[in-house]
Amino acid sequence: MDKTIRCRTRKGFALIITLSVLSVMIALAGILLGYLEKARTDAAQTRAMIQANLYYVDIRDAFKKLGKNKKEVMDLLYAYPVPLNSPDGEFSVTIKCDPLGNGININWLGLENNQTMQMHYETAQHVFDTIVQTYSIKDAARLQELLLEEIGGQKKWVQKEQSRLLQKNGIISREQFERILTRYQFEADDAEANDISWEKFFVFDTQLKQADGNHLSAELIALLFGFDVTQVQKDWIAGETNLQTFVQNNGGEYAKYEKLFYKGFMDEARCEVRFPYENKKFGFTFVQNHGEIKYFEFDSK
Repeated sequence: MDKTIRCRTRKGFALIITLSVLSVMIALAGILLGYLEKARTDAAQTRAMIQANLYYVDIRDAFKKLGKNKKEVMDLLYAYPVPLNSPDGEFSVTIKCDPLGNGININWLGLENNQTMQMHYETAQHVFDTIVQTYSIKDAARLQELLLEEIGGQKKWVQKEQSRLLQKNGIISREQFERILTRYQFEADDAEANDISWEKFFVFDTQLKQADGNHLSAELIALLFGFDVTQVQKDWIAGETNLQTFVQNNGGEYAKYEKLFYKGFMDEARCEVRFPYENKKFGFTFVQNHGEIKYFEFDSK
């Protein structure tokens, strides 16, 4: 009787051990498959990045050859995404650009002590103050403090691998601004701050000293000149309507901000290229500045 019980007990333990080992093996298999899939994904992204670099070089060379047609081409790229396909259909990309100066430079918030740039500072501060009041930001002072720390180079809310963002002080990309915003949201518990369309009011570039007035958003024009935003949205066509004429025809004081706006074609843009590769979509961005193409950033999303 005892032998039978001991035998059954040993078999029970053996079964438990077998099931335990099996569970561990299944778990390990899942982990290994996960690593394998990640390796395949990484390899695909690496190949896609190589392809993106090839497209980047071709597009860079094409931009340099635009010559007198530059404004016409850029106006087209500002209007809507333009598909570009090879004759055999083997390669296909879509390119869309936005004027780099179609807003108030957020870095002007750091010019309070620069006597020659007081209009720039006051305008940026006015825009910031109006936004935080309109959207009831919980701790506007802390948000501005974080922005000024970044503008002054005291802190860097950027990822180390993004070396371009570490080359200079200031806020030079939407992505960098979003990381600052995330930091603020965490500290102030203000999730609604991310719901604001900041890009309709601010641009992110340390070198921009003027704005491209004819490409401003309706929201920014209404804020600067005290217009009804609904009416501006109805009548304003960015890139087609002349800002000075529009403001003066609607009784606004254009002269107040005239020095902030660049006269003529402002040859500075941020462009995004999307392309399919191995049944997935990839892309990259770059900055076009008076024929110089720079700041390549690969996007695997």
